[in-house]
Amino acid sequence: MRQRPRGDSRGILDPGRLLREVRFRRHLPAESLRRWVEHYWLIDWALSAPFEQRVVPHPAVNVVFRRDGNAGNSASGSAGGSNASGDGGNGGGGSGAGSEFGEVAGVGRDLFRITLSGTGQVSGVQFRPGGFRPFWRRPVSELTGRRVPLPTGRLTRPDGPVCPGRSPVTPRSAASDGERCRALDALLTCWRPEPDPLAEEAIRLAEAIRTDRSVLRVDDFAARHDVPVRRLQRLFVEYVGVGPKWVIRRYRLQEAVEQAAGGPLSWAGLAADLGYSDQAHLVRDFTAVAGVSPAAYARSVR
Repeated sequence: MRQRPRGDSRGILDPGRLLREVRFRRHLPAESLRRWVEHYWLIDWALSAPFEQRVVPHPAVNVVFRRDGNAGNSASGSAGGSNASGDGGNGGGGSGAGSEFGEVAGVGRDLFRITLSGTGQVSGVQFRPGGFRPFWRRPVSELTGRRVPLPTGRLTRPDGPVCPGRSPVTPRSAASDGERCRALDALLTCWRPEPDPLAEEAIRLAEAIRTDRSVLRVDDFAARHDVPVRRLQRLFVEYVGVGPKWVIRRYRLQEAVEQAAGGPLSWAGLAADLGYSDQAHLVRDFTAVAGVSPAAYARSVR
């Protein structure tokens, strides 16, 4: 069981600027929730000028609560995004003095963009790929590319009943990280996740793809784990929300984004390492997912 949250910036475009503009941190959930939840991610900001953050989404569901602290605050996000920062989560729209909203954000296939201004805060939950199914109790593919609003002013379960406790975002800016995390713990516990061996299998397999850079092809991965390809595909669609081929390609592209920000490298060599037939295919996929070419992104970050 993980004892501390991940420290990488994978998926976040220009993470250095993010950390300069806002207060961003991750925390682990209560131990009883860690089998399903990757981490909580908290953001607070007080900006003199609008700031746009872009994120290459993870194959993960996020639950996000946001409060904008002053009139005129604005937020905008591309449809279908997720992981707005925690590698984060999915920001949504909301405006006005003290406005608050919550949502369940499914896996986003496209580059996610969000613009922050004024003051505000976000408390988000990033689930492990496959980890939201015990809370949702339906195929997670229903959420892919979508955001499902949660009623504001109260905490609810996805099936409707109201949960006790307060919102994880409050007008009281002095609320500690611990208080916000305990509010998220209370909410997720109220949702009463049901143990599911298939969810555990999906989580384990998705984690193997994330951590093993040698995973490049679905058929090889299925054979390595003694799982029929068609069963693997059905499992991922229902429990992760996207197929295993998409998950493999997304994690490898996130590695390319991370390496592009780290310094000069051989794109032809990286393309071969990530399973591409040539450099041109990597450049095309990188540009599609990040919105800019690898060379342009590397220049902008450095």
